[in-house]
Amino acid sequence: MADPRGFLEVAKVDAAKRPVDERVGDWREVYERQNPHERAGEVSQQARRCMDCGIPFCHSGTAGCPLGNLIPEWNDLVRRGRWDAASDRLHATNNFPEFTGRLCPAPCETACVLSIAEEQTGGSVTIKRIEQTIADQAWMNGIVEPQPAAISTGKKVAVVGSGPAGLAAAQQLTRAGHDVTVYERDDRIGGLMRYGIPEYKLEKATLDQRLSQMRAEGTRFVTDCEVGVDLSVDQLRAQHDAVVLAVGALRARDNDVEGRHLNGVHLAMDHLVPANKECEGDGPSQVTAEGKHVVIIGGGDTGADCLGTAHRQGAASVTQLDYNPEPPEYRDESRSPWPMWPIVLRTRLSPAHAEGGHRRYEVAVQRFLGDDQGNLRAMEIAEVKVERDASGRRSIVPVGDSLEIPCDMALLAIGFEGVEHMPLLGELGLSLSRRGALSCGSDWQTDAPGVFVCGDAHRGASLIVWAIAEGRSAAHAVDTYLMGESDLPAPVRPGALPLAVV
Repeated sequence: MADPRGFLEVAKVDAAKRPVDERVGDWREVYERQNPHERAGEVSQQARRCMDCGIPFCHSGTAGCPLGNLIPEWNDLVRRGRWDAASDRLHATNNFPEFTGRLCPAPCETACVLSIAEEQTGGSVTIKRIEQTIADQAWMNGIVEPQPAAISTGKKVAVVGSGPAGLAAAQQLTRAGHDVTVYERDDRIGGLMRYGIPEYKLEKATLDQRLSQMRAEGTRFVTDCEVGVDLSVDQLRAQHDAVVLAVGALRARDNDVEGRHLNGVHLAMDHLVPANKECEGDGPSQVTAEGKHVVIIGGGDTGADCLGTAHRQGAASVTQLDYNPEPPEYRDESRSPWPMWPIVLRTRLSPAHAEGGHRRYEVAVQRFLGDDQGNLRAMEIAEVKVERDASGRRSIVPVGDSLEIPCDMALLAIGFEGVEHMPLLGELGLSLSRRGALSCGSDWQTDAPGVFVCGDAHRGASLIVWAIAEGRSAAHAVDTYLMGESDLPAPVRPGALPLAVV
């Protein structure tokens, strides 16, 4: 059993980050590289803090981890130094713990019983750090090996899209004995993990080692191939017995404010993708923040990614605008009671925000101002309040005088509207829902027979753990469709919603 006094005797210690002056000068991950033995010992102590609570909300799909990760079990195994068994327990529910351990905002930690009264308990168990360490130790010790299927079913499955949902579905189906091919329109595999997530959050060598395992298991990858353009849907369906759509929700929300056409106003992904391509060795980014006064519109994770990228590109200044009020530093029980995801100031959690820049709350852009050559030179902003009408529809109302601030690079990081409009959908006869997603039945199957959907394409832009959970569940549905039954796990149902909405 767990150590019932561990959280009383061991203080919470997060992973040490490299000094700001050092880490903004390169693209390596922000955390200190520890001696593996010392890291294992320190993390084993942190695992002692898991208190054997009566109901482990950390792995509840409604508030904690939608993958159903067996967190108390692998915490106890780490406490006892059984890293191989901990890896087995972790991989039983999560195909890619080295990704989630780096990229997930960890709703499991905010749902931890120790987070109810942080001042008395010292805060939640460092679940995310323990998870990443288990995965890293497993790779280092050679525990993670290819798991090819013992028997081939002779069935062929196409997975369209190579983000976390598509990769999870592909790995599960390959291990079930199906012949799986992943189609990706970009030149490299990985989806948003490859070109949306900055290198300092996920070094792509981490992604590549998992892809090597998948190739060894038998999964095939085809890049530079947009289904519906380079390969027709008729050809795709003729060659495969089932299709999984994991195309993401990359249609960016725009802001048609005056001056949007000026040179220097970009969507967030137009900044992040070239920066990642530069890290891959594809040449200098043409959308760089070097020497510029950068203003990021949007206070979410994508905005934070732009912030950290701008720092590393050498921006003269960076300002991030958020029309919402400044959140409190700690959970407000009246607004987000435990175990819900708390609305709190993320400076303590976001490495990018700790690196500098200025954040302004309750302000919004009114117009972009340009010079005689059509280049952005400034931005006009105003104080605003968020109001809602009787139906709950939100409006942003200016309440103060306008202010002009210098800006020669503006980045719109205000979210995503859903699946991109693509020829693939028309050829399949599929239409998008009002929220821009692809609908499916209880078996993850769309209105096109034999065509399934999962991940952001189904639920809208969401967390990496939800993408992996949906990919695993869709794989179960496809396996059942092809074979009549399936032993693959299905951690979530279509339409499942978390209490912790991020």
